[in-house]
Amino acid sequence: MRPEGYDYETHSLLAGPISEPGPGPYRVRYRSLMSQEPRRIRAVLLMILAPLLSAVLLVYLVWPTQWTKREGGDRWLVHLDFVMLLAIGLIMFFMLVNVVSVAHATLVARDPIPVTPERGTRVAFLTTYVPGKEPIAMLRATLEGAVRLRHDGPLDIWLLDEGDGVQAKTLCVELGIRHFTRCGVPEWNRKKGPHRTKTKHGNYNAWLAMHGHAYDFFASVDTDHVPLPNFLERMLGYFRDPDVAFVVGPQVYGNYSECVTKAAESQQFLFHALIQRAGNRYGAPMFVGTNNVVRVTALMQVGGLYDSITEDMATGFELHRRKNPVTGHFWRSVYTPDVLAVGEGPASWTDFFTQQMRWSRGTYETLFRQYWKAPFRVPPGRLLTYTLMLVYYPMTAVNWLLGILSCVLFLWFGASGTQVSSSVWLMLYSDAAALQVGLYLWNRRHNVSPHEPAGSGGLAGMVMSALCAPVYAKSLVSALLRTRGRFVVTPKGGEASPDRLMTFRIHLFWAAVLTVSLVASFHYGHTHAAMRTWSVLALIIALAPVGVWCWTSLRARRGRAAVVVGTSGTSGTRRTQGEEPEPAFATTTERS
Repeated sequence: MRPEGYDYETHSLLAGPISEPGPGPYRVRYRSLMSQEPRRIRAVLLMILAPLLSAVLLVYLVWPTQWTKREGGDRWLVHLDFVMLLAIGLIMFFMLVNVVSVAHATLVARDPIPVTPERGTRVAFLTTYVPGKEPIAMLRATLEGAVRLRHDGPLDIWLLDEGDGVQAKTLCVELGIRHFTRCGVPEWNRKKGPHRTKTKHGNYNAWLAMHGHAYDFFASVDTDHVPLPNFLERMLGYFRDPDVAFVVGPQVYGNYSECVTKAAESQQFLFHALIQRAGNRYGAPMFVGTNNVVRVTALMQVGGLYDSITEDMATGFELHRRKNPVTGHFWRSVYTPDVLAVGEGPASWTDFFTQQMRWSRGTYETLFRQYWKAPFRVPPGRLLTYTLMLVYYPMTAVNWLLGILSCVLFLWFGASGTQVSSSVWLMLYSDAAALQVGLYLWNRRHNVSPHEPAGSGGLAGMVMSALCAPVYAKSLVSALLRTRGRFVVTPKGGEASPDRLMTFRIHLFWAAVLTVSLVASFHYGHTHAAMRTWSVLALIIALAPVGVWCWTSLRARRGRAAVVVGTSGTSGTRRTQGEEPEPAFATTTERS
């Protein structure tokens, strides 16, 4: 879905004009974002002061002279004080890691310089289809976009159909597209592994086993993503570098109408506008499955797409720790800021939380199953890049859990790891938070979204990230308990899962814990301003999505009621003179 009124053409050229690669062996060249900034001093000050003040706050809170000292009293309360001290220290440390990560990304972010693709390369363009989950009209839009792609060489467009249905086959014949299905082939429909049934990676790996050898590269988009005609022209040139395994672009949501969708796209700002660009510095941007181009031989070297609910991240990790057998160099990847495909995002809270649950769970799986293989086996810069990307979800989750634990221990029992002045704590914390926000806002100038207005502060994205903390915590607990993670296809084609009160059960649970604890604090007289402020902020985060849902639902009902009233006032039949009007109850009965 590509809405009108947005300048997709300009945003598909953000990396700059295409140039010739020049004589000699080609290596991808980059342009630093910082080098193009006319006000670098301001950025450098933010990059120094934001981590520095966060570090000062950490040291101030955990300095030994600030520790709570109890003369006599219950020993169990002393133990709770120690737990509080440890929790506060970890929360502040994670805050420091987060701001250092953003400052580091700001410093090293860079864009690749596009070059013309090599002529004559054999390319397959792939997308998948799950009958019953994805509307045929949406599939048509994606395939019609694919047939408009420009490429100077052999290009085949493939539909990887999970169902082998008549509608999909008919559409392929109509558009001249090749059809593939693994339906009914037992070796391509396993319970686990690279050919796991009912999974995206299983579908791709089946095609790779059957047809991958016939192509140099395959390009792919999710079924809800419509590629722009210059998709291949802007991505394939980087593969002149023999060590480039894959090229990825940003993800934007074309169904930019619902408030959840708008906030969900804004939430991804830091990742697509900054973190991925920082990955270019070390040749290791993350593999994003929504739109990409992959070197077939590199993917075959690692056995195809990795068996995970987030197969893209897991596959990229495997590629980045392997070497190109031809050159002996580590495989590298490239992130281009060019918006080359427009897709669909979650349009309801239910779908958004499901998406975030899956993304976070996939990250935990990569940490637990793959990350231990990286130390001493990949270059240090690459290890740093992946570490900073992978720790985001667990740090956010643990921060939420520790914050709630701290609130409960103080509000109920009066536990206090440190004895600091409320005014000093609030001053240092607010200053540190303000500098972090300032660094965030400064980077907004590098936004790649064609939908967000120029100069917007991205407040919705910051709020959305905060609202996800309880979801990430739930996902982390599930991963630790080894419950099974499921791949859930987000409804597409204008459909959305309905929101109900149970959609917010995780948030409501934490809201209940915090509310009861705040009431208890009044009863027991535990009134420290900083801890109560922290508790109230956590309560607002827990209740915010429920409040937004209630407000938008009420507004929607009023809008529908206004339409019904307006329609009933203009669509009635004209009554001739002397004709008796219908009783009021008759009209009411007919409407019901």
